[in-house]
Amino acid sequence: MSIARIKLSIVVPVYYNELNIPHTIPRLQNLQSIMPDCDFEFIFVDDGSRDNSFPLLIEARKQDPRIKIVKLSRNFGSMSAIQAGLEYTTGDCVGIIAADLQDPPELFKEMIDYWRSGKKVVLATRQDREEPLSQKLFAKTYYFMLEKLALKGYPKGGFDFLLIDRQVVEEVVKIREKNTNIMSLIFWLGYDQIQIPYIRQERKLGKSKWTLSKKIKLFVDSFVSFSYAPIRFMSFIGVLTAFFSFLYGVFVVIGTLSGFIKLQGWTTIIALITFLLGIIMIMLGIIGEYLWRILDESRKRPPYVIDQIFE
Repeated sequence: MSIARIKLSIVVPVYYNELNIPHTIPRLQNLQSIMPDCDFEFIFVDDGSRDNSFPLLIEARKQDPRIKIVKLSRNFGSMSAIQAGLEYTTGDCVGIIAADLQDPPELFKEMIDYWRSGKKVVLATRQDREEPLSQKLFAKTYYFMLEKLALKGYPKGGFDFLLIDRQVVEEVVKIREKNTNIMSLIFWLGYDQIQIPYIRQERKLGKSKWTLSKKIKLFVDSFVSFSYAPIRFMSFIGVLTAFFSFLYGVFVVIGTLSGFIKLQGWTTIIALITFLLGIIMIMLGIIGEYLWRILDESRKRPPYVIDQIFE
């Protein structure tokens, strides 16, 4: 029995990847020999790169008409770049992979097999990663907290290499949510999924632009978008502080009246005021994160702006 021919779209966000592109494109093109029953289209999204990435993509498109290029007007971030790429896919299913070749494109063959069996979301989850200890520690902490406080059952190693059904793509494109984590959003949608563990490889070429500030923003975006834990944390701390403050007040009054506490300087008062003000400022910061995102959504600005499309 012959296998029905399908079309697979692969979205690749690109940001300062001029050293990777000459290697990434042939690896993706080689999938045709591995998966002869698939038609391919490759959607490269240039997320405001200022290196030679865009000219290299233009040159590659001249040689391979299956390549589409979506050029954003500036750097909007990898999540927005993926959103833009998804909007221009036409395949029966869509893969997402980074341009740095830390994830093996050949794994798409196994993903397609699971998709054919009925799984609408196929996640390549990181069993381990060939990265520095500091990056591993940050990633493990982030995904541990995300699973415990926001999205139950979220893969412990995380993922950003996956294959999704056309139906899932349409849902993500329709949502058009800003300041979010696309991967967490896909997981949140709840479609039937399966996880394929793999070891993420060390980056061989170029330097990652995934800076600490971008990691922190993703951390905050994930929790504000998918969890009410920060608000619950504020309520808990408020109740706890009020309770202990009441007990301390009762203790001071009783101690003063009975004479075993003598009124002294302002050290204790200043310490308590400083501590409580610190808590208040943290709470205001958490509220501010929610309010800013509400304001940003209310402006109705697009999550990305497209400069040019080559298709």
